[in-house]
Amino acid sequence: MRTVMEARALWKVYQTGDNIVQAVRGVDIKLQQGEMVAIMGRSGCGKTTLLNVLSGIDEPSSGEVLVSDKQLFGISDDERTEMRAQNFGFIFQSFNLLPVLSAVENVELPLLLIGMSSTEARDGALKALTSVGLEDRANHRPTELSGGQQQRVAIARAIVHSPSVILCDEPTGNLDSATSSEVMQLLRQINIENNSMLLLVTHDDKIAKQCDRILKMEDGIIISDISEEE
Repeated sequence: MRTVMEARALWKVYQTGDNIVQAVRGVDIKLQQGEMVAIMGRSGCGKTTLLNVLSGIDEPSSGEVLVSDKQLFGISDDERTEMRAQNFGFIFQSFNLLPVLSAVENVELPLLLIGMSSTEARDGALKALTSVGLEDRANHRPTELSGGQQQRVAIARAIVHSPSVILCDEPTGNLDSATSSEVMQLLRQINIENNSMLLLVTHDDKIAKQCDRILKMEDGIIISDISEEE
């Protein structure tokens, strides 16, 4: 399989007053095309910080992040923004939908940001909503949708531009168990059909066990990397 994301000797160190926090300490990871990988660990272990660095939201203190063999850091802000827009999809616990926009308008945003025409963006957004079973809710605003439907809109937004990497921060954290199961089935379906790499942070063992690999973190270090088939 092709490596779509790699971290090499990755560190993230914060200073708060007189305290130095080593949130991520020398992490090395290779993530392959078509994989679904969970990051687990107790609160404060560094898993969200690691996701933020891998996504380009935060810069590392040292080390490298490569996306399809291209450096994510050490380039201009504009280059990194373009790289993220082309290669990444993001799914958040809090959905992060714009409340004044309809479902289809939320989903078409990534396509408009990469320069697609409004007609093409609308067509692409409608196809993405159809793929998550929400074609009949295209013109509804987020407040008119259930939590599960809002997360499906967020998933459609994340996949509309066919990214190679989809990063998920507690994607089922605000959902009940039945809806969580539906969302995970949908993510697996997308993972298989699009051959995207999904990396998700979760605290839920049941969610993690549906992934191909589980990375466990403790004190900023990955202490185990286990394939579920092992």
